[in-house]
Amino acid sequence: MPATILAVDDEDAISDLVCDALSLAGYSTMRAHHGMEALRLLREHAIDLVVLDVNMPNVDGFEVLSRMREAGDATPVIIVTAREDRDDVRRGFELGADDFIRKPFGIEELALRVRAVLRRTSPPDVGPLRVGDVRLDEAAHVVTVRHDPVDLSPTEFRLLAALMRDAGRVVGRGQLLAQVWGLPPDSPTTVVETYVSYLRRKLAGAVAVRTVRGVGYVLQPPDVPS
Repeated sequence: MPATILAVDDEDAISDLVCDALSLAGYSTMRAHHGMEALRLLREHAIDLVVLDVNMPNVDGFEVLSRMREAGDATPVIIVTAREDRDDVRRGFELGADDFIRKPFGIEELALRVRAVLRRTSPPDVGPLRVGDVRLDEAAHVVTVRHDPVDLSPTEFRLLAALMRDAGRVVGRGQLLAQVWGLPPDSPTTVVETYVSYLRRKLAGAVAVRTVRGVGYVLQPPDVPS
C-alpha cells in the first residue's frame, strides 16, 4: 500500500503542485484547504505524513501542528514556509515538526524529503497482530476473522489496532481518544463506547472487548475468564 500524504495549503496552486509531484512519486495524496479541515481529515483517515503550510488564515500551520501533538498524534509533518525567519524553524521543531522546506521548492526536493522522513519515522515491520481468531495486518490494512475478511471503517480499524497492540492489558479511554480520534483525553464524548459496540458486533465473539468501568477497555481471546 502506498503511503498517504496530506497536503495542507490554502493556495490551490501549491496543493496541486504537491499532490501532483507526490502522485508521480508513487504516493497516495489528499488535500486540505485550511487547518480545521486538516485536523478533521487526520481524525478520519490513516495519514502517513503531512506537508503543512505555515501561512494560513484563522488556524495556521503551527497551530495545526500544536493541536496534533497535544492530542498524541505523532504523524510526521514537513513544514512549508516562505518566510526566512529562523525563529520559525526553531518554533516548528519545538512543536514536533520532522523537517522544513522553503518556498519556492522543486518537486524532486519535496519527494526526496518526504521519502527521507517516511524512512526515518516508519515503525519497524513487526508483522500482523493476532488475538484469538482475529488477525490484523496494518501494512495491508486488512482484518480477518477465521481467515474471512471483516469490513471495518478507518476509525474502527485504528481502534482495533490500538486494542490489539496492548491485548490483555487495559487501554485507558483517554488514551484511545487521543490515539484514535486525536481528541483531548478528557473530552466529554461517548464516541469510544459507540465504536467499541461496533467492533463487538462486527467481530462476532471472535475476541472479547471487556469494559473496565471507569478506566477503559481490554481486548482478549473469548475464552479468557473476565
